[in-house]
Parts: sequence; structure tokens; C-alpha cells
Amino acid sequence: MAMEITQILLAAQSQDGQIRSSAEGNLKQFQEQSLPHFLLALSIELSDDQKPPESRRLAGIVLKNSLDAKDSIRKENLSQQWISVDPAIKFQIKESLLRTLGSSVSEARRTSSQVIAKVAAIEIPRREWQELIGKLLNNMTQQDAPSLKQATLEALGYVCEEIAPEDLEQDQVNAVLTAVVQGMSQMEHSFEVRLAAVKALYNALDFAQTNFQNELERNYIMKVVCETAVSKELEIRQAALECLVSIASTYYEILEAYMQSLFNLTANAVRGDEEPVALQAIEFWSTICDEEIAIQEEFEESNNGSSSPNFHFVEKALPLLVPMLLETLLKQEEEQDQDDGIWNLSMAGGTCLGLVARTVGDGVVPLVMPFVEGNITKTDWRSREAATFAFGSILEGPSVEKLAPLVQAGLDFLLNAMRDQNTHVKDTTAWTIGRIFELLHSPISSYPVITSENLPRIMSVLLDSSRDAPNVSEKVCGAIYFLAQGYEAPGSTPSLLTPYLGDLISALLYSADRADTNNSRLRASSYETLNEVVRCSNVPETINIIAQLLLEILKRLGQTLQLQIVSSDDREKQSDLQALLCGALQVIIQKLSSSNAKSIILQSADQMMAILLQVFACHSSSVHEEAMLAIGSLAYATGSEFEKYMPEFYKYLEMGLQNFEEYHVCSISVGVVGDICRALDKNVLQFCDGIMSALLKDLSNPMLNRAVKPPIFSCFGDIALAIGELFQKYVPYVIPMLQGAAELCSHLDDSDEDMLDYGDQLRRCIFEAYSGILQGFKGSKAELMMPYASHLLQFTEAIFRDKNRDEGVTRAAIAAMGDLANTLGPNTKVLFKDCTFHVDFLVECLQSEDDQLKETATWTQGMISQVLVS
Repeated sequence: MAMEITQILLAAQSQDGQIRSSAEGNLKQFQEQSLPHFLLALSIELSDDQKPPESRRLAGIVLKNSLDAKDSIRKENLSQQWISVDPAIKFQIKESLLRTLGSSVSEARRTSSQVIAKVAAIEIPRREWQELIGKLLNNMTQQDAPSLKQATLEALGYVCEEIAPEDLEQDQVNAVLTAVVQGMSQMEHSFEVRLAAVKALYNALDFAQTNFQNELERNYIMKVVCETAVSKELEIRQAALECLVSIASTYYEILEAYMQSLFNLTANAVRGDEEPVALQAIEFWSTICDEEIAIQEEFEESNNGSSSPNFHFVEKALPLLVPMLLETLLKQEEEQDQDDGIWNLSMAGGTCLGLVARTVGDGVVPLVMPFVEGNITKTDWRSREAATFAFGSILEGPSVEKLAPLVQAGLDFLLNAMRDQNTHVKDTTAWTIGRIFELLHSPISSYPVITSENLPRIMSVLLDSSRDAPNVSEKVCGAIYFLAQGYEAPGSTPSLLTPYLGDLISALLYSADRADTNNSRLRASSYETLNEVVRCSNVPETINIIAQLLLEILKRLGQTLQLQIVSSDDREKQSDLQALLCGALQVIIQKLSSSNAKSIILQSADQMMAILLQVFACHSSSVHEEAMLAIGSLAYATGSEFEKYMPEFYKYLEMGLQNFEEYHVCSISVGVVGDICRALDKNVLQFCDGIMSALLKDLSNPMLNRAVKPPIFSCFGDIALAIGELFQKYVPYVIPMLQGAAELCSHLDDSDEDMLDYGDQLRRCIFEAYSGILQGFKGSKAELMMPYASHLLQFTEAIFRDKNRDEGVTRAAIAAMGDLANTLGPNTKVLFKDCTFHVDFLVECLQSEDDQLKETATWTQGMISQVLVS
């Protein structure tokens, strides 16, 4: 097979589907029969300059994909496969890869450098392939070998990108940085070598902590980067400024000595360089803002104490920085759209100006307002648009007291500008009005932006402008969204919007149906805004309007079932529209059910369920997420009446629970099981065997995304609470799962913020499971939980010892401890006497400012007291 690898790789790229399929089968067979020799054959193919470029290219891709994957579980499996390969064969593969760095074919060199990094990512953390860095650095000493040096620098960059700083010794870091900086600074090197060196430095910066703490080394690195940022080649200047952006993020605390030079450098780039370089120069200042905002937030969260120094670089540069950014706002493109994904100088400048406002607050206002006032009425559309963009950009950061008079004075002007002749001006004006409503609109504010006097004018303009150009209409939807949301605040007066509800709904439905655009964002924005308008509506005054909207949404959802589907694009468009309509349906159901309008839901429940089941039937291989969420809301709203739908719905529920590959669908389906349990109570029993089987299989599946596991544990509690003592037969399977998950919690990486959040969610859901089971077993089956009581208390004590725990975890732990005492009663007396931690835990909770936690702790204290005095 190894002898035929070239022909197989070429055939795998054939236009003939049969030939291609056969070749792919042969590759898979070779891989399965002998993975080590398969990998070796690929590396030899990649390294052989006599082989066709096409076969070498595919060999590199397959080799790289045999070592790494986006999915963490598959990535780990591939790593273990590589680790198990015979060391002699691994040595041959690695030597082939290193040889390929000297290939005459650039694509082969680049691919090899990437594969080297993938191997390094597996081996170097295991303290293997320790000679790699030395071999790569040796390449940099070769004379007259620019291609080899370029590929080597790329390899070094990729290696630094793949591994963690602690995986390299400091002497190796020093050697890498020396080679990279020399590659940047020595002008005799080719353009390709110097560019590769700058990119390698970008990836190596995280490793340079020690070097940046040394003033001499830091000065040298900064000098070389700044000199490189004014090179004659655009790509090198751009890459050097990307390094400065990374340095600003990683080493903010060492920048003070260089800030004057860095300001001059970035200002020159913004004002005089080509756009890719200018964009990076603006990004440098956006990053400085991000750092100083983070320091301020840390200071506020830690009661006026922060471990990070704030040098106030933005505030010090303000008089020069703001005018520079304002200049960029006048450099709009004729066809620009803030949401089209194309980033330009004007958008970058406005974004940075917004970050400056958040950083310095009121100080930005007197520097920006003269620009706004001087440009807002000019005949040139660019000036009017730039002035509006500047005003909208600084609305977050300064105090309400500073901004409110300006907004109150300027709102009518902005409303008039919605009739500007230029679409760009109207687009930005609508965005700015939306920002005003988002950030400053509150009916209970001391400085109300919207009053009963100006609301009719506002509504008139918004309703008219919703029919404007699609991009303007989309921004108007956003403004309506935040206008409605402002009336949702506690103590507000939502009835102010009631007279306009019908017109708003009509306008938003019109926008969603517009045939003059292919802009899917407008349709999505229309329905999202419709949902918010419904959420904030004042029932019962508007109940008839919402009931009519329910019928309209059902009609539209039914029409999606009649769409002609002849391509995958048609299927995707149908699915997207169904998602928006199901989302609207869910919000309407929730609104009506929370407003004691259950009769309206029951009248349409049969029709709703029939259409939603047809929506599921459109998706033969998967379950529609939003349709599942809508059904969960319907189950909650209809209660026991939902039972009649279960026989037909169950097959789709089971399909969702089994869909571990699309884990969002699986997780939503688990949540719907909880809704159904609360709706049907003991009548859910007939479906429990199938549901529990699917849930337990999910937990046992190593491919299941970890995000689904906590909801499954919580779902166990919902099922136990619904069927009570009949949950007994599942206990031997469920409790070991809970105990295993509890053990896992003690081994999670507490330095990883995402893992900490996951750990909190997992622990909370474990306690919710125990609470549900304990409450379900209270009575004749209570003794069944006695063997597990000690473990539950040990787990609770571990939570108590963790002072970084989330409040949700604390509440769940205290509640489970109360349920334990309440359910098992005197049987737990010895346990609570031995585990005295509960006394301190309850004292801590009773002193909390969280009323819900105090209430739970008071109840738990009473339950434990009854046990101890029994």
C-alpha cells in the first residue's frame, strides 16, 4: 500500500466521484490496518520533491488531520494514537518533516511546519522531542538558505502557538527570541524571512515574560518591533503592529517608558499609512482601552483595590488621541454597512472612540461635541454621518448627568435626520437613536429621555422609518427593541406603549416579510424585536392583540410547511424561518401563561402542537431546537392537558435526547423533559423508562459534550420529583453517576475560568438531583437514600470549604442539606452531630444579603434542629 500512496492520494482528488470514493476508501483501509506505516508513508510523500505537488499537499493535510482535531475528545484520541506509535517510526516521521522544511516547494514547507507544531503539541508537554528547538535553531545558522529559514521561523511560530509557555525552558525561549528578533532586524534577510520572523515573534510573545521583565532585553525587543513597524513593506509593517497590539494586551504594565514613541508611531500610521496598517494602529489603542477598562472593573469589584496598576495612558493621550480618531470617522466608504463584516478605518475609529468613552467617562465629551456640532449640518453627507457616529459612539461611559442634557437637546434633531436624503446618514442615525434608548432610556430616571410628550413623535418616526431601506429598517428594529426594553424595568409604566402595540406589531411583521431584500438580518431583527415588544407588553390591556398575533404566527409557521424545497439552500431558509417563528411562538405562550390567559393557549393548543409536530417532520435527521423550546413552553402552560400530545411527540423527544452530536439540541431536549415532568407529574411515568435509558446512555457516551451533563443531573431530580417513590428502580444507576460527577468536581482545573463556571453548574445540578430524589422519596421509601446520606454531606462540606463557590451552588447545597434532614429525619441525627460544618455554613448563609438564600437557610436550619432534638 505504501508503494501506491501517490496514486491513491491523486485519485482521492479526482473529479470522478467513483474514483475519488474508491481512493478515500483505500486511504481509510491503510490507516486502519497500520496507522504507524500510514503516517510514515504520508510524511515520506510530503518530503519527496520528486512527487507531484497535489499528492504532497493532500499528504500533508491528511497527516495534520491525523494528529489534531477541533473536537476535544477526538483530539485526545488522536494524541493517544500518536503516543502509541513505535518510537523508531515516530523518529523517521519527524526527520522527514524536518527535511521538508528545506523543500523547494513552498506549500510543502508550510504544511510541514504546521505538522511539526502538531507533533510538538503532543510530545513537548510530555518532555519528548526536546531536541526539536535546537534543530530548528540550527537551521537559522545555515548560509544561503532563505527558504529553509523562512520555513523554520514559521515552524517556530506554529510551535509557540500550539504549546504552553511552561513547556519550554527559559534558555530555549531565549534562543527562540534571539533567532526571531535577528530574523526581523537583519536587512540582508529576504522579505519572506523577515515577515516569517515577525509572525513568529507574535506567537512567541506569551513565552517572553521573563524577557520583558529584564529592562535591557525589553528595550531591545521594543526597539526592533518599532523599527520593523516602519519597514518599507506593507505586510511587515502590519505584522509588526499586530505584535504591538499583542504586547499592549500581554505586557500593559511595562509600556509607560515607550508610550510617547508608540503614540507617534500609531498616529503616523493612522494618518498616513495604508489601511491594513492603520487599522492595526487603531487596534493598539482599542487594546489599551480594553486593558484599562478591565483594571477599572477589577478595582470596583474588589472594593477599591486592584492588583494591576492603571497608568491612565488613554486619559493622558486624550487631547491628541480623540482628534485623531475623529478624523478617521470622515473616511467612510460609499457602500459601507456597519454589519456587513467589512472592517474599515471609519468603523475601527468609531469603535475605538466608544472604548475611549468607556475608559475616561465624562472627559471625552468636551473633545467630541465641537466635532459633532461643527459637522452635523454640513452639506457633505460624510460630515453629517461622521458627526452622528461620533455622538453615538460616546454614549456609553460618560455619566447620565453629563449626557442627558445633550441627548434631550439633540433627540429631536436626530428624529429629523431620519428623513435625510442619504441612506448612510439615516442608517447611523437609527443606530444612534437605538444606542440612546439602550443606554439612557429609563422611565424612572431623574433625566428621562422619553416622556409622554415626545413619545408620539418618536413612535411616528420609528414606524415610518421601519419601511426605509433594508439596512435602515434593521437599525430601526434595534431602536424599537431597546425602546420596548426600557419599559420592562421595575417600577416603570409599560402602559405608555400600549396604544402603539398594534402598529408596532404590524410594522415589524411587514419588515420581516419584505421582498425587496435578501438581508436575512432584517428578518431576524424584526422577529427578535417583535418578541421583545410582546415580552414588555402590558397584559391584560393588550391580551386581544397578542391572541391575534398568536394566530398570525401559527398561520406563518404553517405556510413554511408548504414551501417548495429543491435544494439545501431552500431547506436552510425554511429552517431559519421556522426557528424565528417558533421563537416568537414560545415568547407569546410564555407571555399568555404568565398573564393568567391559559384559556387562550388551550384554545389553540391542538393547532400549535399539530404544526410543531409537522415542523419536526421537516427535519428527518435532527430535531428543531426552537420548536422543542416552544413545546417546552406549551407543556408548562397547558399542564396536565399536555398528556394527550405525548404519544406522538415522544418519538421526537427521544430523537432529541439521543442526538448527542448536536449537543444544543440534546441539552434543550433534556430541559423539555423537565417541563413535561412538571406538567404531567406522575402521568409521565409511562415514558420514564425510555427517557431514563436515553439520559443514562448520554452520560456514558464519551463523545457527549460536557455542557449537556449538568442539565441531565438536574433532570433526574425533575423526574424523581414527578414520579416519587417509583424512581426507586433508577437509583442504582443514577446515584453512582452523581457520586462520580461529585468526585470529578474536586479535580477540575481551578485556573481555567470556563472550567470553573462548568464546575459550578455541575455542582449545582448534582444538588438539584439529590433534592428532587429526596423530596420524591419522602415517606415510605425514605430509607432508600440512607446509604447515600454520608456521601451527600461530605460533598456538601467540600462545597462549604470552597470559598470561591457560586451563589447558585450555595443555595442548591443548603437546600439539599435541608431536604436530607426533612426526608430522612431522625436517621440523620448521628450524621449531623458528626459533621458540624453545617453550623458555620448556615451562619454564613443567614448573614447573606441574598433574601432567597437566607430563606432557604432558615428552613434548612429548622429541619436540622428538628433532627437534632428528636
